[in-house]
Formats: sequence, structure tokens, C-alpha cells
Amino acid sequence: MSPQPPSSIEIEFAERCGREHARVCGDTRPPGLLQRLAAWRVQRLVRHALNAAGEPGLILDLACGSGRFWPVLAEHVNRVILASDNSQDMLDHARGHHPALLKRIKTFQGSAFSIGLSANAVDCIFCLELFRHVPGSDGRLALLREFHRVSRDTVIVSVNSAVAVEPEFRQAGFEVLNHQEFVPGSKLWRVYVLRKAG
Repeated sequence: MSPQPPSSIEIEFAERCGREHARVCGDTRPPGLLQRLAAWRVQRLVRHALNAAGEPGLILDLACGSGRFWPVLAEHVNRVILASDNSQDMLDHARGHHPALLKRIKTFQGSAFSIGLSANAVDCIFCLELFRHVPGSDGRLALLREFHRVSRDTVIVSVNSAVAVEPEFRQAGFEVLNHQEFVPGSKLWRVYVLRKAG
């Protein structure tokens, strides 16, 4: 699993997430009500997506950042988690946040556009943050094709609700199993569970 050079999209995303995470880590105040409600809702969406994906046993958390979703991903006791990010500093930081989970999580540095794993290496790819921030169809299709190569079954992504991505999913060889809005009726963003077609 040799690290691939990150794309410009990944670099921009990592810088934005790094600044936001540094702000949150440096804030000693407890999270406000809206932050707690948003975190609760995202955790529910993740649990629902994992259930719709058939509770996969081997997951790749792609562009994992600070490991924000590791506690939810690790709730299934037999699940093995691979976690990749283009930033080794962020991976080191994530390991510091979740030392109790490290027995079940193997981290490696790499690009989401060229994942350092063989074909059909994992049951499910979980990419909740990066995919939503890819600005154009060409970038999303490149990611989806790489996801199709590496996942043997399902993919979980989040998408801005205003973006029409379902034709891109089909073009990359996926069918939609399920989708849910972050806030039903809000048109903010949604989580999709995709399965390899065929």
C-alpha cells in the first residue's frame, strides 16, 4: 500500500478539513445543541447506511480525516476497518483520538483517486466527506470508477442534494440501494448506498 500523490481536490479538501479540525480540537467549550443534534443525525445516517449495505465485515474508510466515524463503524464487533487519508499527519492525529479502536483499524496513506489496494479488496467503501466536495462530474466519475474497482459489493457516499449524481452512479456501474437526506425535505445533502450492478 504505497502512498499515491494526492490530487488537487484532495489537497484542497485536506487543508479545509485540517483547519476546521484544528478549530474544533482547540475549542474547549462543549458542543452546542445544534452541533450535538447534527452529530446524532449523521451517526444515525451512517448506521442506517451500514445496515442497508448488509453490515459489511471489511470496510475502507476513505479520506478518513480525524477518524470521526470510526466509533460508529466499529460498533459491529466483527468489522475490520481499513482507513486511508492523503495526509499522514491527519492519520497520526486520528490514531491519537481513537487509541482503543486501533486493534481493529489499519491505517495507510494514499489517494482516493488511486487506492493502494487490489481489485475487490473490501466489502464496502465508506467515503462520507470527500465525495460530497468533488466539484465536477469528471472527478466524481474518476472516484466512482476507482471505488468500483476496489469494492467487491457496496459503496457509501454523501452528495449535495442539488447535484444530479444518479446517472453518474449508473455510468460507473452502480445501482442505488438506498438514500436518505441529512434532514428530510431540506435538500442539503444525502447519503447514498450503492451496490455494484450485475
